[in-house]
Amino acid sequence: MNLFRSVYTHHKKTLPTPPLTFHSIRLTFSPMRSLVFALLLLVACAAESRTLTISAASNLQIAFTEIGAAFEKESGARVIFNYGATGQLAQQIAQGAPVDVFVAADRATLDDLIARGLIARETVANYARGQIVTYTRGDQPAPALAELARPEIKRIAIANPERAPYGKAARQALHNAGILAAVESKIIYAENIQQTQQYADTGAVDVAIIARSLTIHTRGRWSEIPQNLYAPIDQAIGVVASSKNQRDARAFVAFMLSDAGRAVLLKYGYAMPNHESQ
Repeated sequence: MNLFRSVYTHHKKTLPTPPLTFHSIRLTFSPMRSLVFALLLLVACAAESRTLTISAASNLQIAFTEIGAAFEKESGARVIFNYGATGQLAQQIAQGAPVDVFVAADRATLDDLIARGLIARETVANYARGQIVTYTRGDQPAPALAELARPEIKRIAIANPERAPYGKAARQALHNAGILAAVESKIIYAENIQQTQQYADTGAVDVAIIARSLTIHTRGRWSEIPQNLYAPIDQAIGVVASSKNQRDARAFVAFMLSDAGRAVLLKYGYAMPNHESQ
Protein backbone atom coordinates (compact mmCIF):
# COMPACT_ATOMS: atom_id res chain seq x y z
CA MET A 1 0.00 0.00 0.00
CA ASN A 2 1.34 3.44 -0.91
CA LEU A 3 1.22 5.53 2.22
CA PHE A 4 2.29 8.71 0.47
CA ARG A 5 -0.31 10.88 -1.22
CA SER A 6 2.24 12.94 -3.13
CA VAL A 7 5.98 12.68 -3.67
CA TYR A 8 8.30 15.28 -5.09
CA THR A 9 11.79 14.49 -6.35
CA HIS A 10 14.53 16.50 -7.98
CA HIS A 11 14.94 13.79 -10.60
CA LYS A 12 12.97 13.72 -13.83
CA LYS A 13 10.66 10.83 -14.46
CA THR A 14 11.54 8.51 -17.30
CA LEU A 15 9.51 5.97 -19.19
CA PRO A 16 9.91 2.44 -17.80
CA THR A 17 12.25 0.11 -19.65
CA PRO A 18 10.34 -2.68 -21.42
CA PRO A 19 10.73 -5.95 -19.51
CA LEU A 20 13.18 -8.50 -20.82
CA THR A 21 11.70 -11.74 -22.10
CA PHE A 22 13.22 -15.15 -22.52
CA HIS A 23 13.00 -14.59 -26.27
CA SER A 24 15.46 -11.68 -26.12
CA ILE A 25 18.23 -13.03 -23.84
CA ARG A 26 20.49 -16.01 -23.92
CA LEU A 27 20.93 -17.63 -20.52
CA THR A 28 24.65 -18.36 -20.71
CA PHE A 29 26.91 -17.65 -17.75
CA SER A 30 30.63 -17.80 -17.19
CA PRO A 31 32.60 -17.18 -13.98
CA MET A 32 33.61 -13.74 -15.26
CA ARG A 33 30.05 -12.82 -16.20
CA SER A 34 28.84 -14.01 -12.81
CA LEU A 35 31.40 -11.78 -11.09
CA VAL A 36 30.39 -8.77 -13.16
CA PHE A 37 26.73 -9.47 -12.43
CA ALA A 38 27.43 -9.66 -8.68
CA LEU A 39 29.34 -6.38 -8.76
CA LEU A 40 26.49 -4.67 -10.59
CA LEU A 41 24.08 -5.90 -7.93
CA LEU A 42 26.30 -4.48 -5.20
CA VAL A 43 26.46 -1.11 -6.94
CA ALA A 44 22.68 -1.07 -7.38
CA CYS A 45 22.11 -1.92 -3.71
CA ALA A 46 24.56 0.77 -2.62
CA ALA A 47 22.79 3.37 -4.77
CA GLU A 48 19.42 2.34 -3.36
CA SER A 49 20.67 2.59 0.23
CA ARG A 50 21.79 6.20 -0.39
CA THR A 51 18.32 7.36 -1.34
CA LEU A 52 16.74 9.46 1.42
CA THR A 53 12.98 9.83 1.74
CA ILE A 54 12.22 13.03 3.62
CA SER A 55 8.71 13.92 4.75
CA ALA A 56 8.47 17.70 5.02
CA ALA A 57 5.78 20.22 5.90
CA SER A 58 4.32 21.97 2.86
CA ASN A 59 5.63 25.39 3.85
CA LEU A 60 9.14 24.14 3.04
CA GLN A 61 8.60 23.16 -0.58
CA ILE A 62 10.15 26.26 -2.17
CA ALA A 63 13.14 26.38 0.19
CA PHE A 64 13.75 22.64 -0.08
CA THR A 65 14.15 22.81 -3.85
CA GLU A 66 17.41 24.63 -3.11
CA ILE A 67 18.35 22.78 0.07
CA GLY A 68 17.77 19.37 -1.50
CA ALA A 69 19.98 20.16 -4.49
CA ALA A 70 22.75 21.52 -2.25
CA PHE A 71 22.67 18.47 0.03
CA GLU A 72 22.74 16.06 -2.90
CA LYS A 73 25.80 17.82 -4.30
CA GLU A 74 27.61 17.79 -0.96
CA SER A 75 26.71 14.26 0.18
CA GLY A 76 26.25 12.25 -3.00
CA ALA A 77 22.96 10.91 -1.64
CA ARG A 78 19.72 11.13 -3.61
CA VAL A 79 16.81 12.93 -1.95
CA ILE A 80 13.08 12.39 -2.42
CA PHE A 81 10.68 14.79 -0.69
CA ASN A 82 7.16 13.91 0.41
CA TYR A 83 5.19 17.08 1.25
CA GLY A 84 2.00 17.45 3.26
CA ALA A 85 0.44 18.77 6.44
CA THR A 86 2.53 17.98 9.52
CA GLY A 87 -0.23 15.94 11.16
CA GLN A 88 -0.82 13.94 8.00
CA LEU A 89 2.90 13.17 7.61
CA ALA A 90 3.15 12.10 11.26
CA GLN A 91 0.25 9.71 10.72
CA GLN A 92 2.03 8.19 7.71
CA ILE A 93 5.16 7.59 9.81
CA ALA A 94 3.07 6.02 12.59
CA GLN A 95 1.56 3.68 10.00
CA GLY A 96 5.00 2.49 8.89
CA ALA A 97 5.73 4.63 5.83
CA PRO A 98 9.39 4.18 4.76
CA VAL A 99 10.60 7.64 5.78
CA ASP A 100 14.15 8.56 6.83
CA VAL A 101 13.77 12.15 8.06
CA PHE A 102 10.74 14.09 9.30
CA VAL A 103 10.83 17.89 8.92
CA ALA A 104 7.77 19.22 10.74
CA ALA A 105 6.18 22.65 11.01
CA ASP A 106 6.17 22.46 14.81
CA ARG A 107 7.96 20.84 17.74
CA ALA A 108 5.00 19.22 19.50
CA THR A 109 4.44 16.66 16.75
CA LEU A 110 8.09 15.54 16.93
CA ASP A 111 7.88 15.26 20.72
CA ASP A 112 4.80 13.05 20.38
CA LEU A 113 6.60 10.75 17.93
CA ILE A 114 9.62 10.60 20.26
CA ALA A 115 7.35 9.44 23.09
CA ARG A 116 6.05 6.68 20.81
CA GLY A 117 9.56 5.53 19.90
CA LEU A 118 9.22 6.58 16.26
CA ILE A 119 11.80 9.39 16.16
CA ALA A 120 15.39 9.17 17.46
CA ARG A 121 15.40 11.66 20.36
CA GLU A 122 19.06 12.62 20.02
CA THR A 123 18.56 13.79 16.42
CA VAL A 124 15.74 16.27 17.09
CA ALA A 125 16.37 20.00 16.89
CA ASN A 126 14.48 23.20 16.14
CA TYR A 127 15.70 24.49 12.79
CA ALA A 128 13.57 27.58 12.05
CA ARG A 129 10.76 29.83 13.20
CA GLY A 130 7.94 30.47 10.75
CA GLN A 131 5.69 33.48 10.26
CA ILE A 132 2.17 33.90 8.87
CA VAL A 133 0.89 36.58 6.52
CA THR A 134 -2.32 37.53 4.75
CA TYR A 135 -1.98 36.83 1.02
CA THR A 136 -3.82 37.74 -2.20
CA ARG A 137 -3.02 36.79 -5.76
CA GLY A 138 -1.75 40.22 -6.70
CA ASP A 139 -4.49 42.25 -8.35
CA GLN A 140 -5.26 43.97 -5.03
CA PRO A 141 -3.10 44.84 -2.00
CA ALA A 142 -3.24 42.22 0.74
CA PRO A 143 -5.45 43.42 3.61
CA ALA A 144 -4.21 43.62 7.16
CA LEU A 145 -5.55 40.93 9.48
CA ALA A 146 -8.08 43.27 11.12
CA GLU A 147 -9.54 44.09 7.70
CA LEU A 148 -10.65 40.49 7.06
CA ALA A 149 -13.96 41.26 8.77
CA ARG A 150 -14.90 43.70 6.00
CA PRO A 151 -18.08 42.61 4.16
CA GLU A 152 -16.44 42.71 0.71
CA ILE A 153 -14.08 39.92 1.80
CA LYS A 154 -16.28 36.87 1.49
CA ARG A 155 -13.91 33.88 1.54
CA ILE A 156 -10.77 33.32 3.60
CA ALA A 157 -8.57 30.23 3.33
CA ILE A 158 -6.50 28.79 6.16
CA ALA A 159 -4.88 25.39 6.54
CA ASN A 160 -6.69 22.76 8.60
CA PRO A 161 -5.68 23.68 12.18
CA GLU A 162 -6.02 20.07 13.32
CA ARG A 163 -3.26 18.95 10.94
CA ALA A 164 -1.26 22.05 10.03
CA PRO A 165 0.57 24.20 12.61
CA TYR A 166 0.28 27.21 10.29
CA GLY A 167 -3.48 26.75 10.22
CA LYS A 168 -3.51 26.57 14.01
CA ALA A 169 -1.51 29.81 14.16
CA ALA A 170 -3.88 31.49 11.69
CA ARG A 171 -6.94 30.64 13.75
CA GLN A 172 -5.18 31.74 16.93
CA ALA A 173 -4.30 35.09 15.34
CA LEU A 174 -7.90 35.64 14.24
CA HIS A 175 -9.09 34.88 17.77
CA ASN A 176 -6.54 37.13 19.47
CA ALA A 177 -7.32 39.95 17.04
CA GLY A 178 -10.94 39.72 18.17
CA ILE A 179 -12.39 38.96 14.73
CA LEU A 180 -12.75 35.16 14.70
CA ALA A 181 -16.50 35.26 15.34
CA ALA A 182 -16.96 37.83 12.57
CA VAL A 183 -15.06 35.78 9.96
CA GLU A 184 -15.91 32.22 11.03
CA SER A 185 -18.51 31.77 8.29
CA LYS A 186 -16.01 32.96 5.65
CA ILE A 187 -13.30 30.43 6.46
CA ILE A 188 -12.49 27.65 4.00
CA TYR A 189 -10.10 24.99 5.27
CA ALA A 190 -7.36 23.60 3.04
CA GLU A 191 -5.51 20.33 3.57
CA ASN A 192 -2.12 22.05 3.98
CA ILE A 193 -0.51 25.47 3.74
CA GLN A 194 0.46 25.12 0.09
CA GLN A 195 -3.11 24.31 -0.93
CA THR A 196 -4.18 27.36 1.08
CA GLN A 197 -2.01 29.52 -1.17
CA GLN A 198 -3.38 27.80 -4.28
CA TYR A 199 -6.91 28.74 -3.25
CA ALA A 200 -5.88 32.41 -3.34
CA ASP A 201 -3.84 32.11 -6.54
CA THR A 202 -6.78 30.57 -8.41
CA GLY A 203 -9.33 33.06 -7.08
CA ALA A 204 -11.22 30.43 -5.10
CA VAL A 205 -10.91 32.73 -2.06
CA ASP A 206 -10.35 36.45 -1.60
CA VAL A 207 -7.58 36.12 0.98
CA ALA A 208 -5.45 33.32 2.40
CA ILE A 209 -3.38 33.17 5.56
CA ILE A 210 -0.16 31.39 4.62
CA ALA A 211 3.49 30.95 5.55
CA ARG A 212 5.68 33.90 4.67
CA SER A 213 8.16 31.46 3.12
CA LEU A 214 5.66 30.71 0.33
CA THR A 215 5.55 34.35 -0.78
CA ILE A 216 9.07 34.22 -2.21
CA HIS A 217 9.12 34.22 -6.03
CA THR A 218 5.36 34.73 -6.27
CA ARG A 219 3.36 37.48 -7.93
CA GLY A 220 1.00 37.57 -5.00
CA ARG A 221 0.93 40.34 -2.41
CA TRP A 222 1.14 39.87 1.31
CA SER A 223 0.85 41.66 4.64
CA GLU A 224 2.64 40.50 7.77
CA ILE A 225 0.52 39.42 10.74
CA PRO A 226 1.82 40.72 14.10
CA GLN A 227 3.71 37.89 15.76
CA ASN A 228 2.28 38.70 19.19
CA LEU A 229 -1.09 37.40 17.95
CA TYR A 230 0.02 33.75 17.73
CA ALA A 231 2.36 31.35 19.49
CA PRO A 232 5.85 31.04 17.95
CA ILE A 233 5.93 28.54 15.08
CA ASP A 234 9.16 26.77 16.01
CA GLN A 235 9.75 24.06 13.43
CA ALA A 236 11.65 20.87 14.26
CA ILE A 237 13.47 18.09 12.43
CA GLY A 238 14.39 14.53 13.42
CA VAL A 239 15.50 11.16 12.06
CA VAL A 240 12.93 8.37 11.93
CA ALA A 241 14.06 5.60 14.28
CA SER A 242 13.37 2.84 11.74
CA SER A 243 15.37 4.48 8.93
CA LYS A 244 17.66 2.07 7.10
CA ASN A 245 19.98 4.94 6.16
CA GLN A 246 20.84 6.53 9.48
CA ARG A 247 24.15 7.95 8.26
CA ASP A 248 22.74 10.07 5.44
CA ALA A 249 19.60 10.89 7.44
CA ARG A 250 21.68 12.34 10.26
CA ALA A 251 23.87 14.13 7.72
CA PHE A 252 20.77 15.86 6.33
CA VAL A 253 19.80 17.05 9.82
CA ALA A 254 23.33 18.38 10.29
CA PHE A 255 23.14 20.15 6.93
CA MET A 256 19.86 21.82 7.89
CA LEU A 257 21.49 23.14 11.07
CA SER A 258 24.69 24.24 9.33
CA ASP A 259 25.47 27.78 8.23
CA ALA A 260 24.74 26.78 4.63
CA GLY A 261 21.33 25.33 5.47
CA ARG A 262 20.36 28.26 7.66
CA ALA A 263 21.41 30.75 5.00
CA VAL A 264 18.86 29.21 2.63
CA LEU A 265 16.13 29.25 5.28
CA LEU A 266 16.79 32.93 6.05
CA LYS A 267 16.69 33.67 2.32
CA TYR A 268 13.18 32.21 2.13
CA GLY A 269 11.75 34.26 4.98
CA TYR A 270 12.33 32.05 8.02
CA ALA A 271 13.78 33.29 11.28
CA MET A 272 16.03 31.29 13.53
CA PRO A 273 14.43 29.91 16.72
CA ASN A 274 15.43 31.64 19.94
CA HIS A 275 15.83 28.37 21.85
CA GLU A 276 17.03 25.15 20.26
CA SER A 277 16.84 21.68 21.76
CA GLN A 278 19.13 18.89 20.66
